[in-house]
Amino acid sequence: MTDLDLEKLARRQPPAARASSRAAALAAAMQAFDDAEKNATATKGSTAGGRRSSIFNRIWSPIMNRRLLAGSALATLLVVPVAGLVTYELVRNGTVALQTNHQTETERRAAAVKKLAEERRKQQLEQAKQQDSFPGEAEGDVSYLIGKKRAVEPTTKQETNLSTADNRSAEAAPLAESLNGEMAAVPQSLSVGGAVNPTLTRRVAQPTTMDSMIVPVPQANRERFASADPNPVKSVATDPVSTFSADIDTASYSYMRSALLGGSLPEPDSVRVEELINYFPYDWKGPDTVEKPFNATVTVMPTPWNKGTELLHIGIKGFETVAAEQPSANLVFLIDVSGSMDEADKLPLLKSAFRLLVGKLKDTDTVSIVTYAGNAGVVLEPTAAKERQKILDAIDTLQPGGSTAGAEGIETAYKLAQKAFKKDGVNRVMLATDGDFNVGPASNEELEHIIEERRKSGIFLSVLGFGRGNYNDGMMQALAQNGNGTAAYIDTLAEAQKTLVEEAGSSLFPIAKDVKFQIEFNPDRIAEYRLIGYETRILNREDFNNDKVDAGDIGSGHRVTAIYEVTPKGSPAVLNDPLRYGKGETADAAASGAGEIAFLKMRWKKPDSDTSELVTMPVTDSNVVPDLDAALADVRFSVAVAAFGQKLKGVPALQDYAYGSILGLAEAAKGNDPFGYRAEFVKLVRLAEGLAGGK
Repeated sequence: MTDLDLEKLARRQPPAARASSRAAALAAAMQAFDDAEKNATATKGSTAGGRRSSIFNRIWSPIMNRRLLAGSALATLLVVPVAGLVTYELVRNGTVALQTNHQTETERRAAAVKKLAEERRKQQLEQAKQQDSFPGEAEGDVSYLIGKKRAVEPTTKQETNLSTADNRSAEAAPLAESLNGEMAAVPQSLSVGGAVNPTLTRRVAQPTTMDSMIVPVPQANRERFASADPNPVKSVATDPVSTFSADIDTASYSYMRSALLGGSLPEPDSVRVEELINYFPYDWKGPDTVEKPFNATVTVMPTPWNKGTELLHIGIKGFETVAAEQPSANLVFLIDVSGSMDEADKLPLLKSAFRLLVGKLKDTDTVSIVTYAGNAGVVLEPTAAKERQKILDAIDTLQPGGSTAGAEGIETAYKLAQKAFKKDGVNRVMLATDGDFNVGPASNEELEHIIEERRKSGIFLSVLGFGRGNYNDGMMQALAQNGNGTAAYIDTLAEAQKTLVEEAGSSLFPIAKDVKFQIEFNPDRIAEYRLIGYETRILNREDFNNDKVDAGDIGSGHRVTAIYEVTPKGSPAVLNDPLRYGKGETADAAASGAGEIAFLKMRWKKPDSDTSELVTMPVTDSNVVPDLDAALADVRFSVAVAAFGQKLKGVPALQDYAYGSILGLAEAAKGNDPFGYRAEFVKLVRLAEGLAGGK
């Protein structure tokens, strides 16, 4: 590499980390080191029996020898500056002959690389200042190590050894002083393939006061998901009743798709099986009038992945209102414009999504816009939807920057919603964010309290998630569930079209709130059961009749599907031993004689009521089909989706059920697919099969 090459490199922005870039950077580092050794005139040996080396050499060499940088973006931004520093160390220790009247080749290279590091440091500091906070301040963020002037004391035995053994601190001090007091922080550990270890970085402790040089490190994955173990198998003899809340969210499906298309299997905790199932439109038979807003289609069939058990499949559809008869909507767009939203799949996609929604609104609807970043601001006061251009112009002005004062934004949004409240209409705040709140009240409990208080006024909440890397799914789920609302994840403009345009009626206009389901199994027919999914929606048995307990909401035309894996009495697949004492609750003799397998109850409230209503239906032998092929195509396809979700989540019951079997089941049941959702699902199963090695 010539002087001209180094000068050009010093003036250029470091390129994105690629395999070719990493190889070139590593080659440059090794070449610089080799050149220095070839030109050296001083003796490399010593009477001490080992090669003399500074602390920097001793820290860096093991990293290089173990190839910890292989496949990592660190090589691009670390190796070239380090090559200059290594060369400088050789010069300082007298291992390269120095010219007294002019700069040597090695010194010029060190100066050029030092200049490059300085420019890179200034750029990163400027970027951090623009976001109103330094990277790394947020909990769990280890994307950068930023040191300010301070005395650093050794904190562990390992760090003490690094700072004192073999006079390393004495050797490192002149180097740090000669580089304006800057010392590179060294990665502690990296995993193969570029994955970031949670304990990615640490500082090299020095008993001297110095500034630490900013060293870029791959940003840690700060996405957070609520942990929920799969539902266990329960014995009907001791626990015959299952109760859960309705869930019509679809965020988990979109996130799963984004992960697979990005080349990785989704985090198991991010997979909520019921949201995968309920992502698809099914042709369940709906009710005839809004007075009875739900109708259930029940099917009992053999389980494809577990011989000896059956699936009790419940498909529910809500009453679908005619668009012209839907009430007027008062919508407040609460939009995150913090610095973290400055990515193509975040704010730009968000703006396009809301433009689609504005085009769907009626002239009598009202739109307001609130943004938050550092603090909350009103971009658009309540405005009639017929003034579309004014609303679109307000959306176009949104620009990212600042930290994330989400709680303050929520307060401001609810005030605007109350200001334009429609007594006989739909009042809804639509929160759009990458999912983090780092200014003001930020715990789930504090935010839930804010939302719970506001929902009492009749204002619903929808949550739309965008982007990757900072996605706080757990908090978004908590907000939606406590705000009588829904949660969706927008990963593409096509998903925005589906959620905000094609399904606007079900997304925006509720027909029922606090919808609960309860199934009682007949112990004379069923020995055990397991609810597939709904882990975060489980309710206590007594909650079903308690109108003070909040539950999910269902919009116009929404479909809710629930599937139980049940084990018939006497089946060899029964897992629990019979009780020695007693038989638990005894089934009604008349019900047993009528061939009842279970009894289904549904409870809900009208959107403007605080008193629930009840509808019931028995599940009998008339709902049983002899084999899976005899079930409706929609039933079979939803079973394939349920199997896929459980497989991704790591449910033990699906361990031996191959992706190929899921693929065959889904392909045979695609049926009518006007929007291509099912064809896309088949492709995702193939991707998962490849990523999982075909297992």
